[in-house]
Amino acid sequence: MSCNISRRTFTTALAATGLPVLSRRAMAEVPDKPRIICYIGGYTQHGPPGGAGNGQGISVFEMNPDTSSLSPLMTYVDIASPSFLVMSADFKHLYALSEINDFNANGEGCVTAFSVNRSSGELTKLNVVRSGGAIPAHLSVHASGKYVLVANYMGGTVGVLPIHADGSLGDPTDVVHNTGPRMPDRASDNPPGNFAISDHSSSHVHMVNSDPSGRFVLACDAGLDRVYVWTLDLHTGRLVPAKTPFINMTPGSAPRHFAFNEKGTMIYILGEQDSKVVAATFNPQTGEIVPQQTVSTVTPHFRGSTLAAGILLSPNGRYLYVSNRLGDSLASFHVNDDGTLNLVDEIWMHADYGRSMMFDPSGNFLFCANQRSDSVTSFRVNAQTGVLDFTWNFTPVGSPTTFAFMNTI
Repeated sequence: MSCNISRRTFTTALAATGLPVLSRRAMAEVPDKPRIICYIGGYTQHGPPGGAGNGQGISVFEMNPDTSSLSPLMTYVDIASPSFLVMSADFKHLYALSEINDFNANGEGCVTAFSVNRSSGELTKLNVVRSGGAIPAHLSVHASGKYVLVANYMGGTVGVLPIHADGSLGDPTDVVHNTGPRMPDRASDNPPGNFAISDHSSSHVHMVNSDPSGRFVLACDAGLDRVYVWTLDLHTGRLVPAKTPFINMTPGSAPRHFAFNEKGTMIYILGEQDSKVVAATFNPQTGEIVPQQTVSTVTPHFRGSTLAAGILLSPNGRYLYVSNRLGDSLASFHVNDDGTLNLVDEIWMHADYGRSMMFDPSGNFLFCANQRSDSVTSFRVNAQTGVLDFTWNFTPVGSPTTFAFMNTI
């Protein structure tokens, strides 16, 4: 898999040359003032089973820090469905999974490593490795900076990929396959009238990340309705089950994503199928998760089908946000002193099928990737009240699902 760069017009002719071609804007003299670069990925023609995507690859934009508008710089094509991106802590490398199952004869997905030009935002492909399972859906860089962790949705596995000194990746040092009993497709605490279902036919790992300390690795398994907890041996790259290896969530709830508070003492677990957040304490010494509260991401007035997607804590830790697909809404919660949540508002997303969300580096804006609307939208964030104000900025991007931001130097 080679990585090409097209101009702003994304012309096929340029992509076919195989040469890295930058837009005129990207080749211009870099201003002395730092800029904000935004990387957006999503589904391409190599999309997941059930439909092709409209994306071109990894689209690169410059963000206006005053208005949140995004101006196109370049697009990296010939990368299959980069549906999740993550930056290294030093912003020198970007890692992109390909949500596919045909990278090799074993039916796996793959992960591409890029080096990042901190002045222009340009990406240079380093290498491509297998993800350790089919249809990878999420990846993260371990807090140690030594490994990339991959959640393989259809494979039902977690892959551990070593990071080499130059930022490139090695083949998996460990692949863990979860097993468990068949769970119901719908949760008993569904919103009224919800006909949407989550696939519980087998293990479907939807997210993996370390806790803030890096002592533990956690994974949401939306198929088995569990949150798994391991420690990671930093020398061998192998996962070791924690004393309590997993916690069972509400049957059918399909735990999808989670978010930690800054201290790593609270974890917020989002159920895709029942559109609820479980606020739980987390013991940074033992990895024990103890649920304290379950709250809905839709108001009591809501009726109909919905599937929760993304969960995000504000930079100051005072507010938590959730995107609801099908219902096309954003839920905002106030985080109380004890870590519990109060639903403040549920607002219209102004687009269809919002998936991931991310704050820009300043925290002044929240961006949403709206897969079925082929657009990215943004909201201005009131840090004091948590209120989101729609900016009316729409950026056309085919089947977007993921973000990564960087300040230039």
